Amino acid sequence: MASTEVSRVVGADARTVFQALTSAAAITAWRFPHGMSAVVHEFDARPGGRSRVSLTYADPAAVGKTEANTDTYSGEFVELAADEKVVERITFDSADPNLRRPMTMTTTLTPAGTGTRVTIRHDDLPDGVAPADNEAGTRMALENLAAHVESLPGRGPAGD
Repeated sequence: MASTEVSRVVGADARTVFQALTSAAAITAWRFPHGMSAVVHEFDARPGGRSRVSLTYADPAAVGKTEANTDTYSGEFVELAADEKVVERITFDSADPNLRRPMTMTTTLTPAGTGTRVTIRHDDLPDGVAPADNEAGTRMALENLAAHVESLPGRGPAGD
């Protein structure tokens, strides 16, 4: 079972980043690769809380994991440590058994100068998800996260 890990320093404090990890509205602003958009169907950011998110390609010819040009995943929040960590267990909604195995996504936040190092680790990637593609998509999502939190007013020490 494959794992990936991608990190990036963002110019905001951990509290601001944690809020972006646990807010449905923020998820629609950053948690997708370039060329996609997100729709949150369900998002209850607490231990045991459920989530369901669809990522849709801008290119209508792109092939999605769930349907046409859309990847939908459902999940459960396993652990939330304020301003430090979010652990989610997610599964793609797919007819393909190579995509249905649950994976664990752990996001950790650590101080980095006046910003925060955000590390996203995926464990137990389904066989149908190429690690290189997962890393590339995560890297793009972290770019979106940085742009999102760095544009917010009062983003903590990095923005003061």
